[in-house]
Amino acid sequence: MKRSLWAALACLLALAMVLGACTPAAKPAEPTTAPAAGKFKVAFVYIGPPGDLGWTYEHDRGRKMLEQEFGDKIETTTVENVPEGPDAARIIRDLAQKGNNMIFTTSFGYMDPTIEVAQEFPNVYFEHCSGYKQADNVSTYFGQIEIPRYLSGMVAGLMTKSNIIGYVGAMQIPEVIRGCNAFTLGVKAVNPQAEVRMVWTNTWYDPVKEREAALGLLDQGADIIAQHQDTTEPQKAAQERGMLSIGYDSDMGQFVGDTVLTGPVWNWGTYYIQTVKAAMDGTWKPHDFWGGLKEDSVMLAPLSAKVPADVKAKVEAEEAKFKSGEKTEFDIFAGPLKDNASVEKLAAGQKMTQEEIVNMDWFVEGVKGSTK
Repeated sequence: MKRSLWAALACLLALAMVLGACTPAAKPAEPTTAPAAGKFKVAFVYIGPPGDLGWTYEHDRGRKMLEQEFGDKIETTTVENVPEGPDAARIIRDLAQKGNNMIFTTSFGYMDPTIEVAQEFPNVYFEHCSGYKQADNVSTYFGQIEIPRYLSGMVAGLMTKSNIIGYVGAMQIPEVIRGCNAFTLGVKAVNPQAEVRMVWTNTWYDPVKEREAALGLLDQGADIIAQHQDTTEPQKAAQERGMLSIGYDSDMGQFVGDTVLTGPVWNWGTYYIQTVKAAMDGTWKPHDFWGGLKEDSVMLAPLSAKVPADVKAKVEAEEAKFKSGEKTEFDIFAGPLKDNASVEKLAAGQKMTQEEIVNMDWFVEGVKGSTK
């Protein structure tokens, strides 16, 4: 009986295998890019939460401007706290599969995942912030933040008493390095005796590490703290010690107080509105956007009441030159220029090219720190 039962089972198993081999494999569901209920769907991938009051806060403020501009013609989605790396591709892919027509990925480390997913969804528009890789359906966007960086450096250089200015930096990439350089060149333009001390946190968003880095710089004698980080924690640390600070990303003075002297600020809304409009009306083409003061993409935050009138006048006069076009970011990175090991990088009369600025991987003279 047992032998007959096993024989019958073996025959059934063999038959199932044959039938299975003859049945074609199920195809994965095809993604759709059609707008839901006639709405143009736009998604945003964030490195942190809008509550950081800095980088992501400004991107989300731009998203809200987008909603205000187009009303019920669009639908927006956000995904917060997405780490840079392999998991980003999964999140971006999921947003494409859910029918989003345009996806903004708002951190440098999303560059390769964006390109990867874009190849799978040729009918979806992708916009990557701060990267350099484009494709038929991928654009990049950033801005001339080095100009308000330079101007904020002038404020710091004119107001420091210890001649030690602390700088809390996130990642050792050209974006952060050239930002610190522009700031330092602004400092040195008005105060050759001052130095900028850089401390790396190796994270974009970590309030605890950002605060600890700022406190360490204050312990070294810094009386002004600047940063390339995503939160207001360095500004709060300076305020608690009775010191001053320079913000970044947003007007951090509105969150911390007048100890924040000013700061370079982003305005993403203008770009978001124009690029979504282009996608909606069929005129979108891959591009590399690099907006400045004229395009209302970057700006200098309002000067604090603690900034003396003579300092304000000097900074505003310099700002007017950039706004009029008399000066550009290329005038910031002009020779003679040495690195912080006193090696000449640019001779007198020369100016760095756009490519050289974008790929800057060395500190200018006046920065105490390493790019490694």
